Amino acid sequence: MAVFSIENLFEAIRLNKLEMVATILKEYPSWVNVHDHRGSTPLILSAYYNHREMVTLLLSNNVDVNGRDASGNTALMGVCFKGYEDIARILIEAGAQINAVNSNGASALVYAVTFNQIGLVRLLLKNNADKTITDTKGNTPVMLARMQGLEDIAVLLDS
Repeated sequence: MAVFSIENLFEAIRLNKLEMVATILKEYPSWVNVHDHRGSTPLILSAYYNHREMVTLLLSNNVDVNGRDASGNTALMGVCFKGYEDIARILIEAGAQINAVNSNGASALVYAVTFNQIGLVRLLLKNNADKTITDTKGNTPVMLARMQGLEDIAVLLDS
């Protein structure tokens, strides 16, 4: 029986060592939802690094698809910031809460707009993202799009 630490789990995720993560989770299944020293969960970190197979592995191990980091961000919010549409689809299909908000009132849609991820804006809208959610400064997604001169996104949000 190998002895692993939580740090081993997160390092294996960063390095995309799928077999090692599978081995660790087999031995320590409760670690699937543990937090690292920065507050990230295995799923948030896997999604952030665009490790599709790792995300799939975690989802097959009863991970909390809506787990949050120290700032209240979910994996879906992270991929909307980074622009990973494929992983966003996987997370949505797995039950990710489209309209969850973090400690700043930002939703996945707010991140997709803020970082000019038009494909993700379309995907989120197709999956019933709430266009009326405001961040802590009172900005809606369409307001954020207009502030940045992202007229294509503003038009999508207005339709």
